[in-house]
Amino acid sequence: MKKIILISIIFIFQFSISITKEPKLEEILSGLKGPWSLSFIDDSRLLITEKSGNFFLANIKNKDLSEINHNLDILVDGQGGLLEVLYFDKNVFVSYSEDRGKGKSSTSVARASFNNKELKFKNIFRAEPPINSGYHFGSRLVIKNNLLYITAGERGEGMIAQDPTKHPGSIIRIHLDGKIPKDNPKFKDKKNWLPEIFQIGVRNPQGMDLSPFDNKIYLTNHGAKGGDWFGEARYGENYGWKILGWGGTNYTGTKIGPKWKPGFTKAIKYWVPSIAASSMVIYKGEEFKEWNGDALITSLKDQSLRRIKFKENNFISEKIIFKGLIGRIRDIEIQESTGKIFLLTDQGSIWKLQK
Repeated sequence: MKKIILISIIFIFQFSISITKEPKLEEILSGLKGPWSLSFIDDSRLLITEKSGNFFLANIKNKDLSEINHNLDILVDGQGGLLEVLYFDKNVFVSYSEDRGKGKSSTSVARASFNNKELKFKNIFRAEPPINSGYHFGSRLVIKNNLLYITAGERGEGMIAQDPTKHPGSIIRIHLDGKIPKDNPKFKDKKNWLPEIFQIGVRNPQGMDLSPFDNKIYLTNHGAKGGDWFGEARYGENYGWKILGWGGTNYTGTKIGPKWKPGFTKAIKYWVPSIAASSMVIYKGEEFKEWNGDALITSLKDQSLRRIKFKENNFISEKIIFKGLIGRIRDIEIQESTGKIFLLTDQGSIWKLQK
């Protein structure tokens, strides 16, 4: 049975709440098991990953779902598995927790030419060192000017995010074939950084997108007990984990560090308590023209879709579009031709948001 939900959008300001017209949520596909990411090929076809390692091609018009074989060596452990998928120019890019032996894994990224029957992937990036942990893989992918940006989580290792001789806890920038750009920070004034690193000091960034308005990359990052944030990826800078706590504490309640201090990148928006910020997009489309240029951010624990208005890295307002209606929201994509919004939930469904 088709499920349709009408939403009352709650606008949050410092001292007031107001209600606007209701957009419509429609469930268009269900029955997935632990899905993690989706990526449009065209208006009707989507690629979908499940954390367990399954890879699907979905047709949202006729509801057909077919499995695609692949050759990835995945270690499914905790938060690890088959994670992000990104379709670009007849190629498929994926991030996953690669089995590196003896219980160790890494955030790895592979590329394959698109084929609807079988994908023969080749690694183009492997985070070093591999770590025995099922936590914090990051794993979102964005392409800008034919360069691939990768979020590499710190795997629960905290201060490793301050060690630029190791990949965990950083933003990576490489060419689409895995080669290293000659203008990365390593080759400017960060001589001790690994050559793939673009920025350091992140914890577990599970959202990232390229703005079609200012051509900047923005990301969301999970804090610990409080301290989720939304901000810009900035060349050669440091977001401060685990020197900074971003307003949060350790899960035991002990203090981490200040919310922010000079010398570190300052986020645009922080959440205390955490909402478990997952994926994000900078919206551009015809369906919700009034949202153009705003960040749409999904959450897991909070089960919400939020709209952040900002300008030149300054926070303006936050608006809850809906909360608690469809479960934990893992990923978000915009259908380019229409501007309709597609949401992927941990509960195994794809939902469409439209007027």
